[in-house]
Amino acid sequence: MPQNSPKPLPFQYQFIAGAIAGVSEILTFYPLGMYADALFVKTRLQLQSGKAEAGVVGTLRNIVVREGFWRLYRGLLPPLLMEAPKRAVKFGANDFWGKTFLSISGSSQMTQPLSVITGAAAGATESIVVVPFELIKIKLQDKSSTFKGPADVLVQIIKKEGILGIYTGMESTFWRHLTWNAGYFGSIFQVRAMLPKAETGQGKLMNNLIAGTIGGFIGTALNTPFDVVKSRIQGATKVPGIVPKYNWTIPSLFVVAREEGLSALYKGFVPKVLRLAPGGGVLLLVVEFTLNAFRQMLGPPYI
Repeated sequence: MPQNSPKPLPFQYQFIAGAIAGVSEILTFYPLGMYADALFVKTRLQLQSGKAEAGVVGTLRNIVVREGFWRLYRGLLPPLLMEAPKRAVKFGANDFWGKTFLSISGSSQMTQPLSVITGAAAGATESIVVVPFELIKIKLQDKSSTFKGPADVLVQIIKKEGILGIYTGMESTFWRHLTWNAGYFGSIFQVRAMLPKAETGQGKLMNNLIAGTIGGFIGTALNTPFDVVKSRIQGATKVPGIVPKYNWTIPSLFVVAREEGLSALYKGFVPKVLRLAPGGGVLLLVVEFTLNAFRQMLGPPYI
């Protein structure tokens, strides 16, 4: 570390900043209906085998006409409950793995390859936390769902499959979060290096917003195929004695591509990227703003 560089903040501050960013992201997008609508339509599109009903707008319209407006918001509670711990783990784990890999490599500062590896490790860590929440959301958002709510999903899964049933789709969730975080944090490192150096606080915030938005877009482009098969795996109804059509991630990718074409691996991409690209920008902006507030609060040697 250079002699005049500020001391890195302890892990708990990264963790808290991530939690605050997660809540802030929801408060930013929820009033616009973006959060619920985009996530719900994305999942509904990904659960469709064969030709999609009518794209994003058509699917939204059909859901409202056939099932009512509030159906769009079914399954929203799990991601709301999940967002703070999920984002806290994301940024806390990224900080932890970043310091770990820097120590292992003997490097004094982050590099592009290290930022990608760090992001991937953070995503793998994050996946462990989110699987049960994602499973509940998928079950509720399936148009054939008969569950009464999140608690009913949880009870029924444990009753039929045991406690480990809530981790159905763990392997596919692992790949989804590994690829998104690798793309997100790896892109942020590169974009920041390319942007003009900010001389003011407002300029730094804008750079973070731009870098996070681009990172969110790239992460989404990388992980959407894994998200599609994750939705299929978690949305399937298990039948005793029958091997599910969608079971493991890599074979499922080939099944979808073979039966429905390569484009099917990007079902739901538009609503997903509309949510996660600007969401990635807001996340990074709030995290960096919060961390800077912590540095000012703690004073030297953190500033």
